[in-house]
Amino acid sequence: MNDPLVARMRAFGTTIFAEMSALALRTGSINLGQGFPDTDGPPAMLERAIEAVRGGANQYPPGPGVPELRQAVSGHRKEHYGLPYDPDGEVLVTVGATEAVAASILALCEPGDEVIAFEPYYDSYAASVALAGAVLRPVTLRPAGGRFTFDPAELRAAVTPRTRLILVNSPHNPTGTVFTRAELEEIALLCAEHGLTAVTDEVYEHLTFDGAPHIPLATLPGMRERTVMISSAGKTFSVTGWKTGWICAPAPLVRAVQTVKQFLTFTASAPWQLAVAYGLRHELGWVSALRADLESKRDRLVSGLTAAGFDVYRPAGTYFVQTDIRPLGFTDGLALTRELPALAGVVAIPTQVFYARPERGRHFVRFAFCKQDQVIDEAVARLRKLA
Repeated sequence: MNDPLVARMRAFGTTIFAEMSALALRTGSINLGQGFPDTDGPPAMLERAIEAVRGGANQYPPGPGVPELRQAVSGHRKEHYGLPYDPDGEVLVTVGATEAVAASILALCEPGDEVIAFEPYYDSYAASVALAGAVLRPVTLRPAGGRFTFDPAELRAAVTPRTRLILVNSPHNPTGTVFTRAELEEIALLCAEHGLTAVTDEVYEHLTFDGAPHIPLATLPGMRERTVMISSAGKTFSVTGWKTGWICAPAPLVRAVQTVKQFLTFTASAPWQLAVAYGLRHELGWVSALRADLESKRDRLVSGLTAAGFDVYRPAGTYFVQTDIRPLGFTDGLALTRELPALAGVVAIPTQVFYARPERGRHFVRFAFCKQDQVIDEAVARLRKLA
């Protein structure tokens, strides 16, 4: 087939997460690649899912999501950020944040439209833009002052008359950056000046460290009406396999996204939705303890990787530590991560695959710290072999 869409999608191939997780299984290596915890979420929330299954919540729930979850999401947005969203029209439940991002791009972009995203970016962003027939315009995050940030001039230069959306991921995967209010104000100003819609991926909203605040872009003046705000239960409650996410946005934007979503998955699993509704109402104390535990794990991995010879960027949020491999004598992260199981019995993710221009991230490798302490310690001990 010569269909341009088929050709575009073939270019993406297998995701790096599937490749590296399969490599970990095949070699028996410690998997610090894909970002999933190796412990479960709050027990009471898990029990609610079991109760929902046994109670008969096993058929199609409403397309927008069960009322209990939409109401819980609405209450959470209001309580934590002062953002009012009508649960009946401004909240939509999705199959994880990945579907929410894809459906938003497909709904809000026409072929030829342009989408700005900060690179390195989560790999589904580029695939979703390609599916929409749109064009990705990357703005590179670069190290400055021990964290990754963008040049406002480069961001402004990325805007053209065809720009329609800007994708904003904060806390940011894979760099661990939490955008400051000043950075978000630059983005908001750009959106207002050019009539852009923002799609914000905020799945790590509760997992920030060292007192760094998560500030939703939608809380800035003039941004609620032009922002599709996305989050999910997976990272917040350590249930990545549940694939339960949501969007909050003005009703016209929600209707547009739901029109696409209904032909992707139609709806999301009812038992998980009911359990997550319980979690949002009753288990945020558990989430606070998780955040503190992850901060400790971050420090544990940062110290270990530094001792092993990596240059390490201390993340302000997420599950991930970004490292520079050049002090160890390596220059190609993809080559290194494919050899790392043989060299050290550890799997990581090469950051260069998250760039439109891979050469800009060739020397970076990402490690996940959402693992048990003994797993982190063993991985670090193995990685010392690289020195």
